[in-house]
Amino acid sequence: MKFLIASLALVAFTSAASISETPVPILRQDQDISPDGSFSSAFETGNGIRAQASGVLKNAGVKDAEVSEIQGSFSYTAEDGTPIQITYVANEAGFQPQGAHLPVAPVDTNTPPTPPPIPAAIQRSLDWIAAHPIKELQN
Repeated sequence: MKFLIASLALVAFTSAASISETPVPILRQDQDISPDGSFSSAFETGNGIRAQASGVLKNAGVKDAEVSEIQGSFSYTAEDGTPIQITYVANEAGFQPQGAHLPVAPVDTNTPPTPPPIPAAIQRSLDWIAAHPIKELQN
């Protein structure tokens, strides 16, 4: 459910750039929420915004293993007239959007990815820990 709220907030945020004084009608809105935790939701507005999502609860009843998996999409027209279409999956691996306008990092299969630099404060902590190993307690 959290992912649904986040998805709808994202659609609202992206459409906020084109706020006008003219009311925008909701052309279609559907929701279905089941007792087992699954759901589906969709809407379409008069200015061309569309969104849909469906989700299930995986590993229901398994302590520390329950996770929601949501698949969805949304689309709208950017201010410059570019059609924007996003499809996504949100699950234990996080929010994974795909869209033609999203940047994609180059993949070099011959070189392993370079990790980001360690912040100075964290490096000082790691150095201190290495210089002060924990001595085993004697019984």
